[in-house]
Parts: sequence; structure tokens; C-alpha cells
Amino acid sequence: MSYKKKQLKKIETKTLSFLKSKSKKIFNYKQIASNFGINDTKGRNDIIKVLNILTIKNKIVENKKGYFSILEKKQEHYETELIILPTGKGKILMKDSREEIIIPKKKLNKGLDGDIVAVRIYTKKNIKEGEVINVIERKKREYVGILERKNDYGFVLCQKGNMYTDLFIEPNEIKSYKEGEKVVAIIKNWEEYKDSPNGKIVKSLGNPGESDTEVHAILHQYGLPYEFPNQVEEEANRIFRKIKEKEIKKRKDFRGVLTFTIDPDTAKDFDDALSYILNKDKSFEIGIHIADVSHYVKPNTHLDKEAYKRGTSVYLVDRVVPMLPEILSNGLCSLRPNEDKYTFSAVFTFNHDGTLIKEWYGKTIINSDYRFTYNEVQHILETNNTLINDDISLTSSEYKIPKEVLNALKKLNNVANKLRKERMKEGAISFDRVEVKFKLDKKNNPENVYFKKSREANKLVEEFMLLANKKVATFISKKSNFLSVFRVHDKPDEEKLSNLKKIVEGLGYSFKLNTQKTNVAINNLLEECNGKKEQNLIDTLTLRSMSKAEYTTENIGHYGLAFPYYTHFTSPIRRYPDLIVHRILQNYLSNEKSENKDLLEEICKHSSHREQLATKAERDSIKYMQTVYMKDKIGRRFKGVITGVTERGLYVEIIDNKCEGMVRLVDMNTDFYHFDLQNHLIRGTNTNKIFRLGDPMSIIVKKVNVQKGFIDFIPAE
Repeated sequence: MSYKKKQLKKIETKTLSFLKSKSKKIFNYKQIASNFGINDTKGRNDIIKVLNILTIKNKIVENKKGYFSILEKKQEHYETELIILPTGKGKILMKDSREEIIIPKKKLNKGLDGDIVAVRIYTKKNIKEGEVINVIERKKREYVGILERKNDYGFVLCQKGNMYTDLFIEPNEIKSYKEGEKVVAIIKNWEEYKDSPNGKIVKSLGNPGESDTEVHAILHQYGLPYEFPNQVEEEANRIFRKIKEKEIKKRKDFRGVLTFTIDPDTAKDFDDALSYILNKDKSFEIGIHIADVSHYVKPNTHLDKEAYKRGTSVYLVDRVVPMLPEILSNGLCSLRPNEDKYTFSAVFTFNHDGTLIKEWYGKTIINSDYRFTYNEVQHILETNNTLINDDISLTSSEYKIPKEVLNALKKLNNVANKLRKERMKEGAISFDRVEVKFKLDKKNNPENVYFKKSREANKLVEEFMLLANKKVATFISKKSNFLSVFRVHDKPDEEKLSNLKKIVEGLGYSFKLNTQKTNVAINNLLEECNGKKEQNLIDTLTLRSMSKAEYTTENIGHYGLAFPYYTHFTSPIRRYPDLIVHRILQNYLSNEKSENKDLLEEICKHSSHREQLATKAERDSIKYMQTVYMKDKIGRRFKGVITGVTERGLYVEIIDNKCEGMVRLVDMNTDFYHFDLQNHLIRGTNTNKIFRLGDPMSIIVKKVNVQKGFIDFIPAE
């Protein structure tokens, strides 16, 4: 131990002894220093360091700003996961009350995002706050940042807002890495007397700003593996690929039935298909056929463990990170046309007027007749024509479909419309969000931004997937004490709804929570803002007011869809819970025992978490592409809408391309502006001019930083 550390250790022991002897009083560092006869600046700084260390060790407590006392054993602590916010503050969620407790940055005491920590909760100005008093379990994770060399040592400057400290890299860890590289690092340890943890670089991602570097940085940031381990790939390659006659005999054969897939132009993993049979009595049968991934991916295999670990496929702007190796996701399990494929099906019989009269579930085999795109089906439905023009055709060649296929698509669309009306009547929420899409060049750089809206063809497929998911959940639930995985969605938070009401009414919209049911009020709001400049803002704010959907074994229904029972059954190629539901349904049909509850609940919790990480990565991917798209538009003027108001400035979204940037208050130099948190606005001191959430605002692009993923605007007028 160095001389300095020995000195600090002595002061630590002395301070602890002093505070124990004065257990009923509180002291600041000056008072403690005075008692020790320490008057110099260095000695007082050592006292400050020791007080911080003793607080982290859960030996003393800071009762009020700068004043400390011995920690009484009877004080209660709360153990939970720590969440670090972009502001640098921390947050914990109380499990019993779901109450959020904010932890000031200075009271994080080396707690990092995802750590399991012990927190002391106290009240300050009638508001509950927390203080990390011990890091119980450090989350193992990778950090992405820029390497800054300082002679023979260096720092990794972490770029994400939820990592508030840099990593110190020792001389022996830095030799093979260059200044300015974007790297991946891990924390080795965090010594008591150091401001930064000791880190180790595990990988270089390349030069900042390059497409591959930035995309891989996003994946590492969220712990999303890009490559499959060798043992997983090898296991996938060993799977028997031919269709067995013995297996066919165990399944219902749909190979002679009109069957097709409907997917985006670029899709490769076709995990669902629809079939149609018209009976002589004018009743008809619609089959929803889902890739039978469970036939190939068996429990506890390398494939299964890797699929569980990933939880979901991740759809970035320029690439897909699949849950399963390509030989399965795009090959064996993909329901490609004119190939025999194993499927797990939900088959529904409707009478002549579209009323559901019969349902059947089981293992099947299909051979899809057509691989349609949404654009092709949309064209067919709009024109009522069997001719697919070359500008619509996926192959760019004109072709005709048989009349029976046209009639099948029309009938399916009629039933889908009926199902949708029934859902809306029951109180489903009608989100019709605009998706931001990019046209990429050969180097995966964005050439253009366009918007994708859900059209009739999309809604046709959506309704039948919803039907299958709902009916499978309902079917399994009929058997008492038979556990399943549900996709649940709780009611919206009342406080968030009240806040939403205040904002949208400030924008001139009606939101009658008192006189209407909540779902009716939300639907009316979404319909009223549809197509308006602030639609994306209101859609986003409304979504934020809703509870998050999640997986669980405890069913509470799905509020947003207005379904009492709902699960995920229709996408086992890209979602692990769907694969589990396939296994559960087969166990049910085979009269086998139910799965273990604790195991299922752990799968649900893990899958919900992985879904959230994938969503964040997908958003970051879009944000990155937006900054790349905007980097050559500095000095250009655009019309926008204010989408966020903070004490630092205004977030503005450009109407034409949905790219969001910040107008910083320091750049609004025509006046001095005050931030009004309660009313989501800033107000000029001299002019009394107001900029409010949802207001239109013309901006000029000032600066684009692709590496850090932000865009700066200045007011255009």
C-alpha cells in the first residue's frame, strides 16, 4: 500500500471513531478537520475523500448537504437495480408501489447503470430522494467510447449519457490501440480513492463516423451479439434438411390448398403464411400457418440457449441481427414459395357472413404458392385486378394472378376489416404511426428519407396475426392450472394521462378524460391529429403515457388491443417467446404437463428486457442514419415542430424528414429565456415571447456530429 493510501486509511479510521463517539450529532468536513487539528487545504481535501469513501462503504450517512453522521443500523435500505438517466442522475423503481425515486448525481457513489445497489431513501423538501450506499453486484457490461491517449496511459471517453464516468486504461492495456479509435472496454475494478474505474479494452471497432464502426458500436452498447458462436453455427448446419415422409404423416397436409405469404419487399424470413378454402356451403376456412421453429430448435440445445440469450431479432436500418442463424431464419424455417415447409397452424372456419364458427390448432405442412409483397397486395385490393404491373411487381416483370387468388385476397380483406371493427368497438387503441425509412446507396449511406404508413394490405395481415395470437392464448387458458406466456398491457398511468391532457389541450386539441372512457378519448385524439404537423409528437406523447407491454405468466389482458387473452405465437423465427408458446401449445395438445412457473417467468422477464434493448438499438440506428443524412445540409433552412422543452434548449423535429435536433438556449440570443417545466415552455424575459411544446419553428442546421449522434439547429428568424 502506498504512503498516500496509508495516510487516508488512518484518517478513515480516525474519522469513523470520531463520528461514533458523537453519534447524535452531524459534522461537515471543516468541523472534523478542526477537531483533528488539520488546517491546510490538502488535509481538508483528504477529509472530503474519506467522507465519500465511508458513505460508499455504508458506514456513515450524509444527513443534509455536506453534513455527516454515523449510520445507525436500524436505518432501512432498499436493494434494487440502478438506472442512470441521460441527465447523469440515477433512478430506482420501488417494487411495491412502482414509485420512482431519483438519486442525485453526487449521491450515486460509484453506482453504474444496471448495478444492483443498496439505496437509502430520505425526504428533502417534501420529495423523496435516494443515495447509493453500497454496490451489491456490478453489472457485467461493455462500454463503447473514444480512446484518448495520455503518453503511456489513456482514457476511454464513454459516449452514452447513462455512463457518467470515463474508464482509466493502464499502460500495459493500451499498447496496441491508437488515439481516437472507437473501442469496446470493460470495467476491471474501481478502487476506493480513484475518480475513474480501471478499464480494459477488449476490441477496436475502427474509426469513428464510419458506418460499420457506428453500427457495431450500437450493438455493443446494448449487448447485442452480431456473430453466432461456432458451436451454434455447427449445430444449425447439422440439422437434417429434407422433409421426412414419416413426419408428414404426423401432420395435417395443406400442400394442395391455396397458400401465400405477404411481406415487405426486402423480407427474407417469411415466418407466416395464409391459406384459403371456399366450401360448397359458402363457409370458408382461413389458415394461419407459422414456421414450425420448435421442430428444429429443441430445448437446451446450443441453438435454443443462443435464441434465449438474444431474445429477439434486431432490425437496424441497414441490417438485421437475427435471433437464429441464417440457415434457419432465411432457409429451413422461412416459408418460401414452392417449397414444402413444416408449420404450426391456427385454422379458423367462418360461415358465409364472416362469423367464426370453428377453430383448430396443430402441426401442419404447407407449400406456399405465392410470395406477395405488401405493395402487390395493395395494388390488387385497390384495382380489383388480376394484373400486376412491372412497376409494382417484386421481380419488375408484369404477371397475372388467377381469379381465385384475387377472390381469396378480397375475402380475407373483408374478414380482416370486420375483425378490426370488432376490436375497435371493444375499445382497442388505434395507433397509426408513421415509420421513418431510408433509401440507402451501395455503401449503406442514406440517399433519401421517406415515411411508411400502414395500408390495407398491412392491416389485412396484422388482423389475422392478432386473431391467431388472441385465440391461441384463449385456447390454452381454457385448461385450469396450465401455465402459458401472455403478452399483457396494463391500463395507462393516470398521472401521465393528466400530463398528456394538459399538453394536447395547450395545442388546441380536445381530450375529454372526464366525460369519455379513456380508450375513446385516446382514439378521438389520435384521429383528430392524424395528418397534422404535430401528429408524430402527439403519437409519441400518447405512447409514453401508456404502460409498456410485457411478457408474463400472470394474465391481466391487453389494454391496447382490448383482448382479455393475448400472446405471441406468430413470429418464432424472430421472437423467443413465440417459440416457447409453440412448445406450450404442443404440450397442451399432447396432454403433457405444464411448464415450470419459475422457469417461464424468468423467460418472460428476460425476453421483455431483450425486447427493450432491441427497441433502443433500433432507435439509435435511425438516429445515426438521420445524422448521416443531415451532415451535408448545414446552413439549410427547414420547417419544424418543437418536440421537447428542457432547461438547455428546445428539441425540434423537421417536418419533411422527422430528423430531430436541438436549438440551444445560448443560440437564442435575441432574449434571455426562462424554462417553465410545469407548462413545457420557455419564456423570454424582455419580449415575453413563448416557445411551447408542439409549436411550429423554422430552423437552420448549425452543426451535425455523426460520432455523438446529435444535430444542432439555430432559429431561422
